[in-house]
Amino acid sequence: MKLKPFALGIALGTVWGVSLFLTTWLSYFTGYGRLFLEVLAQSIYPGYKISPLGSFLGLLYGFIDGLISATIMGWIYNRTIGK
Repeated sequence: MKLKPFALGIALGTVWGVSLFLTTWLSYFTGYGRLFLEVLAQSIYPGYKISPLGSFLGLLYGFIDGLISATIMGWIYNRTIGK
């Protein structure tokens, strides 16, 4: 079974972007997940902070990161499954 790499990218990009968005808001108000966001997101995505503006930046970065990563993985999967 072949995958549709771009559709996979859209799906996983949406999941990762929304996850960063929600985790940022949760951390902003409660402190939950702060270490995760500081270690992972702030070290990878330039300009990202645990703030309301940072949540939208995380949404954008997460979507783009997930889109590109999952599209490449889907493409590689299709190339290897066919042989």
